[in-house]
Amino acid sequence: MSKTNDTGHAKNVANFETLISYLTGYGAVYNPSNANIQLSSLNEKAAAALALTQQVNDLAAKNSNAVAARDLAFQPLKKLSTRIVNAVKASNVPKQVADNAITHNRKLQGQRATVKLSDVEKEKLAADGTIVNQVSASQQSFDSLLDSLDKQIKLLGTIPTYTPNEVDLQLTTLTALYNDLLQKNRDVIAKTSELSGLRLNRNNVLYHAETGLVALAQDAKNYAKSIFGISTPQYKQISGIPFKSVKI
Repeated sequence: MSKTNDTGHAKNVANFETLISYLTGYGAVYNPSNANIQLSSLNEKAAAALALTQQVNDLAAKNSNAVAARDLAFQPLKKLSTRIVNAVKASNVPKQVADNAITHNRKLQGQRATVKLSDVEKEKLAADGTIVNQVSASQQSFDSLLDSLDKQIKLLGTIPTYTPNEVDLQLTTLTALYNDLLQKNRDVIAKTSELSGLRLNRNNVLYHAETGLVALAQDAKNYAKSIFGISTPQYKQISGIPFKSVKI
């Protein structure tokens, strides 16, 4: 379920607490045989729903911060990668070695190895019997970027003449950078996974077809209608309290 619905979930929880307040005010007359809608059970459900809602909000904020930290850490990578390639070229290496460094840099930049053909060019080749299927060249996921950076660093480690004076281009610095980026990416993955699981738990508490908060609110309203009647002031107090059900 989309995180954009989190405000709606909180509204359901708040309205549930409002419903309980009215039901409590009815005193001993509110005495259902269904244990799930007895006041003690409703209060337990409200507490659980509120706790999960707050936990989702807390973890969503932490996840957002982790995503921002990762984005910020990866931003300088393309410029740094270009500097690495230029440092390799300046290290008196064989052309094949330089080409390998260029290939890793190209992947870090998200560039295509060959020029992408236009539709007209593809049609001309197809008319000559050559079918061209050019897939996307972009490998810009964080996992792909990390893999390309790791390969570049491993390549640098095999070049004896790669000994730049610039600290940020040195192997120890690049390795530390890679490990930092790797950890930041893992942190986002872990928090995103945890947040997804927490949302599932919250949604089950709120929207289970039989025991969810919304279902219990409707059951409690129906019980109140049975004891007071549909046209009574008591039932009118709670009948208009809105709850939005969501399929899970």
